[in-house]
Amino acid sequence: MAHHPNSAAARDVAYVVHPYTNLRAHESKGPLVITGGERIYVFDDDGNRYVEGLSGLWCAGLGFSEKRLVEAARRQLDTMPYMHTFAHRSTMPVIELAEKLVACAPADIAKVWFVNSGSEAIDSALKLIWYYQNARGRPEKKLVISRRRAYHGITLAGGHLTALPYARSGFDLPMAERFRQVTTPSWYRDGLPGESEEDFSTRLAAELDGLIEAEGADRVAAFFAEPVMGAGGVIPPPAGYFEKVQAVLAEHDVLFVADEVICGFGRTGNMWGSQTYGIRPDLVTCAKQLSSAYAPIAALMIADPVYQTIADRTDELGTFGMGYTYGGHPVAAAVALATLEIYESDGLIEHVRRIAPRFQERLAALGDDGLVGEARGVGLIGALEIVADKTTREPFPADAKMAARITEACLQEGLILRPLPGDVVGICPPLIIREDEIDDLFDRLRRGLARVHAALRTAA
Repeated sequence: MAHHPNSAAARDVAYVVHPYTNLRAHESKGPLVITGGERIYVFDDDGNRYVEGLSGLWCAGLGFSEKRLVEAARRQLDTMPYMHTFAHRSTMPVIELAEKLVACAPADIAKVWFVNSGSEAIDSALKLIWYYQNARGRPEKKLVISRRRAYHGITLAGGHLTALPYARSGFDLPMAERFRQVTTPSWYRDGLPGESEEDFSTRLAAELDGLIEAEGADRVAAFFAEPVMGAGGVIPPPAGYFEKVQAVLAEHDVLFVADEVICGFGRTGNMWGSQTYGIRPDLVTCAKQLSSAYAPIAALMIADPVYQTIADRTDELGTFGMGYTYGGHPVAAAVALATLEIYESDGLIEHVRRIAPRFQERLAALGDDGLVGEARGVGLIGALEIVADKTTREPFPADAKMAARITEACLQEGLILRPLPGDVVGICPPLIIREDEIDDLFDRLRRGLARVHAALRTAA
C-alpha cells in the first residue's frame, strides 16, 4: 500500500515502532490513524466511523468523549501538575484516590501502591512478594505460579507470568527458575470427555496441589490469576474453580494475587471480578478502567497482614527501596478519582447489570455460526472461539489466522475487535454502551462473519 509522503500514515511508518506488530508488514500496510471519538465510536483520519468493540485495549470504560475527565485533568494541571510520592511526600489526589480504592476493595485490602501501568503493578507485586517472604524469614519461598495462556503484563518479570508464546519468543523468556504454570481453566478446550465443570475444577485444583507438593510448599510463594482470563482468550472460570483453588493455597500458605487489570471496575457486573467469583486476594493489581484510560495509572492493593510485615522490614532496613518517578502522578490520580466518582454517580455497575443480559444474549446467538465453536463471556466481556469443525472442536491451521481474518472483516464493517491466542475474537465494549449500541456492535460482527464465510466459499 502506497502512502502519500506527507500523510499521517507515512509519517508513522517512518518513525514509530508499534507493539504486537509485524514491523516489516507495517512498513507496507501502515496504521489505522484514529483522530477522534464519541461515546463508543472512534473516527479515523479519513472520517470513517467505527464501533470500538474492545474499549481500546479493554480500558476506555467511559468511552471516548467524557468531558468530566478532561476537566479533572485540566484542573489538576492548573493547580499542581507534578509531585512525586517518594520520601514522605504526597498530593491530595493520591490521598483521596487511595481512600476511595480501599473503601471499595475486595477482602482485607488496606494499602495502595501507585504505578503507571498494569505491567508495572505486576512487576511491583512480584518484588513485593519476594520482599515479604524475606521479611518473614522465608528466603527459600520464592516460586510463583500462573496459568497457561495467562496474561500478566510484558515486562521482563511479568513476561514470565504471561504464558503466551508471542510474549516469549525471541526474548530469551522464560529464563528464571522461579516461575511455574498450570492448566488453563478452559473447560471447552481442556476438559475431558464427559467431565463436568465441577469435576474439571476439582482436577485443576488437584493439579495445583500436586505441583505445590512436588516443589515443596516451603518454596512456593504466590499464585497469580485473572478472575476472567482476558488476553489469553476471555475465559471465565469453570464452576467451583476459585473456591477449590483457594482451599489449596490456604493449606500451603501461598499468597493469592488477583490480576484485576481487565476485570476491575464493573466489567463483570461487580466492582471487582474477585467479587463475582468469590475470590479473597492478598494482593490486587488494577489499571485500565481505573482512569478509563484517560491518563496512565495503575495500582497494587495490599492486604493488611502483608503490609504490616513489609512495613516492619522497611523499619529495619531504613527504607522501602523501590518506586517510579510518575507513580501516583497527581494528574493521573485526579483523573482516576473523577472516573470512580462517575462510576458511582452515574450508576455504571447497575447499568452493566441491566444491559449485560442483552450483550450476552447477542453473544450466545453467535454460537450457532458455523465458524464459532464457543461463544462465552460474563458481564460486558465476551469472546468467540473459532473452529474448523464444531463437532470435534478441531481448530483451523495456525497459518490460516482465522481470528485475524474475522477481525479484519469486521473492520470493513466499521467494528474494531481483537484477535486473541487460540483463534479467539475478543469483545469488550465501553461500559457506557446502550442496548441499541449493543445491537449495532453485534450486527456489524455478524456481517463480518458473513464476509469470511463468503470468502471461504469462493476459495473452495
